[in-house]
Amino acid sequence: MSDTTRLSRFEAARVIARRDFHAILFSRAFFFFLLGPLFPLLIGGLAGGIGGQVQRESVSNAVAIAMSPADNAAMMAARDTLAPEVGYALPGLVAEASGDPPGEILKRPEQNFSAVVTGTIAAPRLTAPEGQIERWRGSIALIAATAAGSSPSAFPKVEQDPVATSAAAARTDRISTAQAGQLLLFLLMMLLAGMVLSNLVEEKANKVIEVLAAAVPMDAVFLGKLFAMLGVSFVGIIVWASFGGLVGLVAGESLPQLPEPALGWPAFIALGIAYFAMGYLLLGSIFLTIGGMAATVREVQTLSMPVTMAQLLVFFLAAGSITRPGSPMELFAAIFPLSSPFAMLARAAQSEAIWPHALALAWQGLCVALFVRFGATLFRRRVMKSGKAGRATKGRSGAISPT
Repeated sequence: MSDTTRLSRFEAARVIARRDFHAILFSRAFFFFLLGPLFPLLIGGLAGGIGGQVQRESVSNAVAIAMSPADNAAMMAARDTLAPEVGYALPGLVAEASGDPPGEILKRPEQNFSAVVTGTIAAPRLTAPEGQIERWRGSIALIAATAAGSSPSAFPKVEQDPVATSAAAARTDRISTAQAGQLLLFLLMMLLAGMVLSNLVEEKANKVIEVLAAAVPMDAVFLGKLFAMLGVSFVGIIVWASFGGLVGLVAGESLPQLPEPALGWPAFIALGIAYFAMGYLLLGSIFLTIGGMAATVREVQTLSMPVTMAQLLVFFLAAGSITRPGSPMELFAAIFPLSSPFAMLARAAQSEAIWPHALALAWQGLCVALFVRFGATLFRRRVMKSGKAGRATKGRSGAISPT
């Protein structure tokens, strides 16, 4: 029989991708999958806000001064003199005239003093826990010196000449953007790429994979499933990004603002999408192969931990080279396929050169093709029990017999 009706490799991959995409997208489980990350984000945001508020309220800047009335007044006046120039580095002084020992003053819960200053202006004594002594020692010494007249009471006016930025400031800002981009890329890939591990288990159990393997090349099956999962991932990202944009509109300027990357936001976002796709396909092809070797869902769950640890190692490799562009470590992270998307996204935030990204994307695409071909071959030989050992050969009599 002629095999002219057999689909080409890419047509077969497209058919399988469309089949898997529709099956996952219109399932009830996908709806709950979309909601899954929103609850931890919401809870994390609320916990962070409450924790920040508690931290701010728990840190006390109040220091009691229990000197003589004249020394107390001189210390307060010196603090007011220094405040316009020094500002937040100075404690809030509160005169204490009860005569209680410093230790008793510090134990009063209603006043929440972090330290107590006794003695005289010439010889102040600071009573506090060791960490608070280190915190206020210099400030109290400056206030006492000002009160004693041994430090300037008038300060020259500093002329201000602001500039938009500097090389050091721009580098620091871009490193922050590079770190944020890498972290977001890692979180998305860790959340989404792990789904590929269990993709083949059900179809192996109900023998669907055997039908697919008989109809189309196995690498087309792998490629179709990868692109289906990539499409599902993009749907999830669009939903989450829409939710994040809504939160951003509500929060307004209260959210932290990331500095602009070297290539600008449009190019940086476009490269982020491209590197997510390549990173997902690279990791997904490996995860699909590993998951294909598992016989049960329990085995897939057992594999999840080492797979997650491997993802962390790859991320740490790329994250550790952010501050050393052009170093051997950074070049290795950019060349090694699994860390290349992370390293190159960080480079997009720090460098204006565009040609390395074209080269990196081409290299990553080649690695995707090699990984898919290797994974499909391994799956066919180890799981489907085919390959050279499964082909039919003719015996001496002319009959066909399996070897």
